[in-house]
Amino acid sequence: MVKKTRRPIQNSGNHSNKTRVIAALLVFVLLGSGIALIFSNSDSKLNDNNEFSSNIIPTNCPKPDKSLPRTIDFLRPPPRCIETSKTHTAVFDTTEGEIRVLLDTSLTPDTTNNFVVLTNYGYYDNTLLFRLDPSIGIIQGGSPHTNDWSDPGPGYTISDEGGIFLPLSDGSVKGPFTYSPGQLIMARSAGLNSSGAQFFFSTGEKVSLLNNQGSYIVFGETDTQGLSILKKMMDLYEKDEKSPYGGGPKRQLLIRSVTIEIE
Repeated sequence: MVKKTRRPIQNSGNHSNKTRVIAALLVFVLLGSGIALIFSNSDSKLNDNNEFSSNIIPTNCPKPDKSLPRTIDFLRPPPRCIETSKTHTAVFDTTEGEIRVLLDTSLTPDTTNNFVVLTNYGYYDNTLLFRLDPSIGIIQGGSPHTNDWSDPGPGYTISDEGGIFLPLSDGSVKGPFTYSPGQLIMARSAGLNSSGAQFFFSTGEKVSLLNNQGSYIVFGETDTQGLSILKKMMDLYEKDEKSPYGGGPKRQLLIRSVTIEIE
């Protein structure tokens, strides 16, 4: 039986001083080298005031009705659960409006499958879009343990796909993707095969600054209405010296739930 404990969301601004210092130094080093890293799957210790569930092995495919217990910790990647011949649409119910995303089951079937399975386990429900970065036009989320970029992820990482990924001498990766507004994209760490669950939306043309890396896997795209909502979210950004990100939204951007529609 899966044990689950529900604890209140902590605002992503409630970092320890140590976390802030480490994050600030890391950002300084990365930006100084010309790298804009979308953080994911850190090894940081979990905050005591977070939501969690016990580890399971995802041997079965959860149904879209979310009839299985909500789970955010796993012992290995999920099996193939999607039918690539069918259309999969992720519906984000947020406090700012509904965002519908058509998922790519052709170029990135494994990434889409991972997102769908996590979604059907309730992984992304009641989580924050915790990071807004207008300098590269992104809104980041997918961190149910900590609601910040230090989240340890689901307990595994997934393989890169969608083209050729080349490791570089500085430890980063060069990938095949280019970026434009309205995309749903996986966050990652610096190395190969390092995505897990964190994602980001692209909201403006500045996201093309990530083209020189190209390693963030694009696995979905929203419509005009969804992009409009994302841009309104970005308009809520304000600078904040106390934030490890340099700023954030004027109010919490909450994902109430994510559901998958299949046709």
